[in-house]
Amino acid sequence: MQFEDLEVWKTTEKLILDVYKICKEIKDFWFRNQIQRASISIANNISEWYERQTIKEKQRFLRIAKWSCWEVRNMLHFGFKLWYVSERQYNELYEQCILISKMMYVFIKKIN
Repeated sequence: MQFEDLEVWKTTEKLILDVYKICKEIKDFWFRNQIQRASISIANNISEWYERQTIKEKQRFLRIAKWSCWEVRNMLHFGFKLWYVSERQYNELYEQCILISKMMYVFIKKIN
């Protein structure tokens, strides 16, 4: 099994692709760059977590991934307020973030 086989990574991949799709219409470079980088950070840290050996390292990368997920949620909030993101897009991506956070919470609990 590889990290790409994990359901949490697959869900994150979908989030990333959806973020990139909505960002095609956003002209605000700073906003677009920040939300894209935060979404990619989730997947990068999940892959780092999967390959780490010690419990402490695994916990660290899962927490960073979870924090990046919170960052995407925060950016979505402001994207909606600034009319960069429609209500439908906001709701769909927000729900994906909640699901990813819950999945990571389960992994963190298992490690502890």
